[in-house]
Amino acid sequence: MPSRSAASSTRAYHHGDLRNALLDAGLDLTRAGGPDAATVREVARRVGVVPTAVYRHFADRDALVEALALRVQQQVAERMRDNASPDDRAGASTGAGRGHGRARLRAVGLGYIGFALAEPGWFDLAFGGATALPDAVDPAALPAPLAMLVAALDELVADGELPAARRPGAEWPCWSTVHGFALLALRGPLRALSRDAQWAQAQRAVETIIDGLLSPRA
Repeated sequence: MPSRSAASSTRAYHHGDLRNALLDAGLDLTRAGGPDAATVREVARRVGVVPTAVYRHFADRDALVEALALRVQQQVAERMRDNASPDDRAGASTGAGRGHGRARLRAVGLGYIGFALAEPGWFDLAFGGATALPDAVDPAALPAPLAMLVAALDELVADGELPAARRPGAEWPCWSTVHGFALLALRGPLRALSRDAQWAQAQRAVETIIDGLLSPRA
């Protein structure tokens, strides 16, 4: 029996939205199987079209997988926003967030790890084959999770919690910490821990990198 999302994809196609139907089917496949599960043939079969129909919307399989990864990255960003408290979200949206920068950075880090633990297939899809970033990149073109990390770090500078001289490149040790932890928990030695124990160590990892970043001795 087809899954609900696959059935929805077929209905969406019959209403004329083939591109979104293909993406929905791809997300359904990759949630359990990771990026390798999103083949043109299988995505087309789920929607009920011939494989050549996929190429009307995506130049090749790489383009399809890239579009799927962008959708998942948006979901990671939503998890980061959901992790923030109402006060921190309000401060971020109004610019009146002094004192909430650390909490927002924590929400970004734990949101990233939380998504990886909950959705390992999508996590691999979103970041396993991510396109390398050039040295200079338009902030508006950053992947959504990285854009949120950059914004949280910039807010720490605006709040006076992070000296401006230490801001350049600070996103990379932060991202490396949470990404590395996620991999250790999913496929490394931490995978044997209970979910509660993993989460306790995730919180410790995030707090440790924030403490190091904001330490006066750094």
